[in-house]
Amino acid sequence: MKNTKQTAIVAVTIAAGLMVGASATSATAAAQCGRASWYALHSRTASGERMNPSALTAAHRTLPFGTKLRVTNKNNGRSVVVRINDRGPFIKGRVLDLSKGAAGQLGFIGSGHTAVCMARV
Repeated sequence: MKNTKQTAIVAVTIAAGLMVGASATSATAAAQCGRASWYALHSRTASGERMNPSALTAAHRTLPFGTKLRVTNKNNGRSVVVRINDRGPFIKGRVLDLSKGAAGQLGFIGSGHTAVCMARV
């Protein structure tokens, strides 16, 4: 009987640890900081829609198309909600490519790139 109780306690402890690990992983997937740049093409995006430079859209390597993110410029505190509709960025060290319209609202068109934090909405 003692063995059964110990096994149950160990099982509950492992399950709790896995749940904590899963929530921590979800948090890092939902919130991320890094460098972002902007682009303004007139071709098709990876999702198949035509790129609209003035739309509030972005490219991310792995997030599903249609995901909405609140992106905040760490240098000036401005934020904007964008929709993922493309893949990228393809430059090492960058986590997001924003449309020119989103970059304008965040205030970094002149510099070309900036430090941002993003979180799912």
